Amino acid sequence: MDYFSNISYMLSHAFLMLFMYLFITHRYSRKATAGVCFTSFMLLNILDCLKLNIFPGSDLCYAAVTITQIIITQSTGIFISSKRNRKVLFMGLSASNYVIVGSVASCILYIYTGSRFIALTGSFVVHLAVLYIVYKVIGELWIKQYETEYTQGWWALCLVPVFFYCSFSAIAFFPNTLYEIPENIPGIVCFMATMFVSYTAVLRYIESESKRKDIYWKNMIFESYIKGLESQYYLVGQAEKNLKVLRHDIRHYSSMISLLLEQGEYEEAKKIIAHINDVTEENKVVRYCNNLIVNAIITKMAEKAENLDIDLRLDLSVPKEIPVNEYEFTAVIANLFENAMICVKELKKERRYIDVKIHCSMERLLIQMKNEYDRELSLDVVTGLPKSQKSEGHGLGMQSVQTFSDKIKGDFDCFCQEGIFYITLFAKF
Repeated sequence: MDYFSNISYMLSHAFLMLFMYLFITHRYSRKATAGVCFTSFMLLNILDCLKLNIFPGSDLCYAAVTITQIIITQSTGIFISSKRNRKVLFMGLSASNYVIVGSVASCILYIYTGSRFIALTGSFVVHLAVLYIVYKVIGELWIKQYETEYTQGWWALCLVPVFFYCSFSAIAFFPNTLYEIPENIPGIVCFMATMFVSYTAVLRYIESESKRKDIYWKNMIFESYIKGLESQYYLVGQAEKNLKVLRHDIRHYSSMISLLLEQGEYEEAKKIIAHINDVTEENKVVRYCNNLIVNAIITKMAEKAENLDIDLRLDLSVPKEIPVNEYEFTAVIANLFENAMICVKELKKERRYIDVKIHCSMERLLIQMKNEYDRELSLDVVTGLPKSQKSEGHGLGMQSVQTFSDKIKGDFDCFCQEGIFYITLFAKF
């Protein structure tokens, strides 16, 4: 039995599972996650026995076992991850590349020293150093990107670690190893350095894109907020103007009412009183809730709905002080409103409605919306959220809502039933 190769592979699998454990937020408890990683580690080692000890000279066995190990490794990352999306696959593929560095170091040290002990010790040190450096340099950056819901373009990014892995394997392991062609050592060392630089550059670029999108959405919210305040200011101005006219004319109305009462014309007097009440009611400024920012956004959305002739059925209870970020909260409301209005604006008049329930307190938050739809809605089998009609994945609006829900540890869900689309966000603080 080739103990050197077995131990070298075992080290790689151990650090591979450690990468998974550290760089993926867990769906299950720490003990359960560690148990899953250990089980995968043992399966990988058992498969190594097949290609290294039982069928050491079979290229077919080597290829079949390697493919099976890749499937087990990536499935482990997806299984333990709290977010089962393409970013998890990117992380799993990248982890496989990082541990290859330690395996290559083991080969290089053995070729130059001829000592298996030095080679294995050096491999362990390199594995540990790579893990430490990667965790310190891009660990925090990666977790930030992993936690965000922006997933567009990550399928293409997954090709980066795939091609790195294939290139590493072709140069260092299969069909010819570094032991057989040691001239490849300088090239693969440069290739490893290129990989580290590439990963850092890619993640920095993704971070800048995420910040740009965040700034875009904040600007959109501020714009809606300002427009909502402008609408309220205009309505208040108009109401003040009309009420001034009413106050000016009230003495005339009072005289007319007194005269009609003296003449016994009670019905006519009632009509004048009703007219005064109507004018007062028409010039009442609508206040949807006690929170100024939320009220401004709702005002703007109600104005849009009125322009589109959409029946907006509101049930709101939002206090002045709320336990979540007001701008993020209003962004969620605005996104859900706009998606619903896009969905119903082409429907017939009797079907053009949106039911909205928003209740927020210091203990819990509930947002429920429902509306009819005509176009086919495609729900993602993993997230359960509707896919964008314009591009792959969810629209930025849904991504923003999902990110907010994850941040407040809420439950965000939607489903279709009998031609009606339901969406719910609930969180208990």
